[in-house]
Amino acid sequence: MPLRLLHVSQPIEAGVPNVIAALVSDQVAHQHEVHVACPPGPGLAERTGPLGATHHAWAATRSPGRTVPGEVARLRRLVDEVDPDVVILHSAKAGLAGRLAVRGRRPTVYVPHAWSFDAVRGPVATASTAWERFAARWTDVVVCVSDDERASGRAAGIGARMDVVPNGVDVETLLPLPAAEARLRLGLADRPTVVCVGRLAEQKGQDLLLAAWPAVTAAVPEAQLVLVGDGPERDALTASAPADVLFTGNRTDGLDFLTAADVVAFPSRWEGGPLVPLEAMAMGRPVVAFDVSGVRASLGHTGAVLDRGDVPGFAAALVRLLSRPEEARAAGTAARLRVVEVADLRLTLKAWDGVLASVATTTPVGMPSPVAQLDGAR
Repeated sequence: MPLRLLHVSQPIEAGVPNVIAALVSDQVAHQHEVHVACPPGPGLAERTGPLGATHHAWAATRSPGRTVPGEVARLRRLVDEVDPDVVILHSAKAGLAGRLAVRGRRPTVYVPHAWSFDAVRGPVATASTAWERFAARWTDVVVCVSDDERASGRAAGIGARMDVVPNGVDVETLLPLPAAEARLRLGLADRPTVVCVGRLAEQKGQDLLLAAWPAVTAAVPEAQLVLVGDGPERDALTASAPADVLFTGNRTDGLDFLTAADVVAFPSRWEGGPLVPLEAMAMGRPVVAFDVSGVRASLGHTGAVLDRGDVPGFAAALVRLLSRPEEARAAGTAARLRVVEVADLRLTLKAWDGVLASVATTTPVGMPSPVAQLDGAR
């Protein structure tokens, strides 16, 4: 049965919009009527419009604060206007504003894409955890993108139904291609190359990668590091980075940079179930990462997974793969086989179909069931 779906997201670039775009494309193909509410501007709206979704401008900032009441009011009006069968809230801000706006009156799916309380410390973390527990009453299902993310939610006392739907990538489109040709296209020197793709922010840990880099170049002097992305930490990172580290800013050809890599670095401090390692693996590139949610399950025994914050270990893993090209190629081949097995996008989309079908046919959590309504009328 075709549904009217409303996706809500504050992020409009990078990982979360990539997930939404894949969902929108599949849902439109299944004859659902799909709407996307997000801030205006380049990014998510421009991507999902051509796929057949209707965009609704929803002005929202990344952080909570004084803007929240206005964001809630705007979203409440949008929900009334669209009249969706299911509301799908992506990431913390949409999860906050959306559940305050809907309050369980419509089937509501929340996708944290990493829990908000993992990003903060002290009283703010306590408040974030308390909010997630409270908001569970207005959530029909939380879709976690890894078993780790679900375990973290359960440990925090969040009582909503939680389904795990791991992120996936298009393994038929993302293919292993020669690194040297990609480096030529991108104007990079043809020498041992480490690429890190992600928003320049504390979460993504580029500062930890830069801390590891002197040990890498001491062992592999010809190595080059490319940081793809932009964000609030750019000035601090460029100030602390060696002069030969390349900052590309935001790029539409980020996947080409993954192709150009001999090794992909993923130094995030926290995640839910990240896409970049999966993309790199599909392209036959070994990944070096910290052990954040979803990473070990994705990589398996390919690449290298280090304890969080183990900068010397991170550097040693990069050195090993850069100085042993045959080992790096073998790890990349194993990564490709692994991602086809565990992260084929077709399996992800099929699982999402099941989630939406189950939610759309149930009474929203904030509404009394028909039986309860009948009993109340007696």
